[in-house]
Amino acid sequence: MYFRPGAHQQAGLAFSPLKAIISPRPIGWISSRGQDGSLNLAPYSYFNAISEFPPMVIFSSAPGSGLPHKDSLRNVIETKEFVVNIVSSALGDAMNVSSAALPYGTNEFEAAGLEMADCHAVSVPRVANAPAALECHLWKTVELPKPDDMEPTIMVIGTVVGIHIDDAVVVDGKVDITRYQPLARLGYMDYARVTEVFEMPRPTVK
Repeated sequence: MYFRPGAHQQAGLAFSPLKAIISPRPIGWISSRGQDGSLNLAPYSYFNAISEFPPMVIFSSAPGSGLPHKDSLRNVIETKEFVVNIVSSALGDAMNVSSAALPYGTNEFEAAGLEMADCHAVSVPRVANAPAALECHLWKTVELPKPDDMEPTIMVIGTVVGIHIDDAVVVDGKVDITRYQPLARLGYMDYARVTEVFEMPRPTVK
């Protein structure tokens, strides 16, 4: 089948398949602090690394239907810093709790029963039990093209200034993701967990 974006129902699909096609996607579990000191923790499925030198990440904040942007965007713009917490399989339920549209100022760490831990280069706390976390400074926000019927999505670009890794997931000098089985976002309400990996050496040119 072929159809233009937004015309999936005419093609016989009940829901837009874009997020199902572009999957699995890592989850950026973003912790942030507002200028008033309030804390926020929210998951973003439009998240990824975009550069290693310099180390940079992005996440995109889209307003919901009739709803404003998540509090993370407001906080990051105010304080210019955030933390990306990596979601292990064991933290999946807590991550899902933190996705609720709670009132501004509500601490999702507390709502999800999560312990906080201090960071070094930013004032934002991280999820203490996360297998890894990236401390970030805001580099730039980019307003993406505005749809006709809703507010624009904002892309947040951050520079990684500190890295936390749980020693228990390091094996022979490398991070073994099978030890924490990161969750990945699929389409609709679907998720996947990474339980096994394989190597594929790059071809050599003779």
